[in-house]
Amino acid sequence: MSSIKEVCELAKVSKSTVSRVLNDHPGVSEETREKVIQAVKQLGYRPNATAQALASNRSNCIGMLVHTIAGTFFSYLVSAAEQTVRQDNLYLIATSGQESWDREVDSIVFLQSKQVDGLIIHSGELSDYDILEIVKEIPATVLLNRSIPEIAENCICLDDELGGYLATKHLLENGHTRIGCISGPMRSRDSRERLLGYRKALAEYDIEFDSNLVVEGHFRLPDNDVAPRRLLDRNTDITAIFCLNDHIALGVYDVLKQRNIIVGDEISVVGFDNSIFSAHLDPKLTTVNFPIKTMGREAAKKVLSIIKNINYPMPHTLAPELIVRNSVKKING
Repeated sequence: MSSIKEVCELAKVSKSTVSRVLNDHPGVSEETREKVIQAVKQLGYRPNATAQALASNRSNCIGMLVHTIAGTFFSYLVSAAEQTVRQDNLYLIATSGQESWDREVDSIVFLQSKQVDGLIIHSGELSDYDILEIVKEIPATVLLNRSIPEIAENCICLDDELGGYLATKHLLENGHTRIGCISGPMRSRDSRERLLGYRKALAEYDIEFDSNLVVEGHFRLPDNDVAPRRLLDRNTDITAIFCLNDHIALGVYDVLKQRNIIVGDEISVVGFDNSIFSAHLDPKLTTVNFPIKTMGREAAKKVLSIIKNINYPMPHTLAPELIVRNSVKKING
């Protein structure tokens, strides 16, 4: 394996110059930088990661905290962020809080112990105060699907209210007026904002909000049949159900099948997220697309820009899109 000494000899520069080029430091001419890069490629030199970190006072790692690693939603989010970070020759360390405040705190402490250069956080348990304290320690922190005024420039959110509105309006446009709604945990911003969109669409059609039509569930797959059973047992006259994520919709499909109720005929269903399985259900699920990969990429780009002290105009709000498939039937009111 070639050494840094050999790179110096081939490029005819000092060891400190090679180090500056490898760590992307300013103050090196383009001609010299190109000579070093060509020497590195010719010799197949691979710098020692630990030595690089010590020389640059950086770990060359970005930390990421998410609710869970399981499921397609967060796997897409992590994957998009990781691919973006790797393009800059950095590494992503991802960990999950599993919807527990203690575990989220433990995860952050773990990432801090690794001296990560930046953080991407998707948290439902940490308070605003917790987040702001983290930012004091790691300024290159981006917050996902949540906004805190003090760090608004480093926050990126989906317009969840618009998504809830689009889903409910689609059902209303197809003649449905008795529309059930199954939410995730109401402590979740996602649930609250999507429910606001549901209520906004109802109000636009002069339909009074009925709390009896709303059941709180959760966003996970296990036991996702409980909330649909409660809703159906409580309301026998509903013609449609808006599910605040696709995992909930999957539970609705299962419960309706068990009760011999035909999805898209007797009861219409709309989901949220556009998970990979939504296009493979029978009937295919009409849902709201969450551009989760875009969120992961943009967050990673913003973190990298903060580390490099350059401006990157990250979008702060992403727009959802209704994906119309076959799970909604038009009725005559």
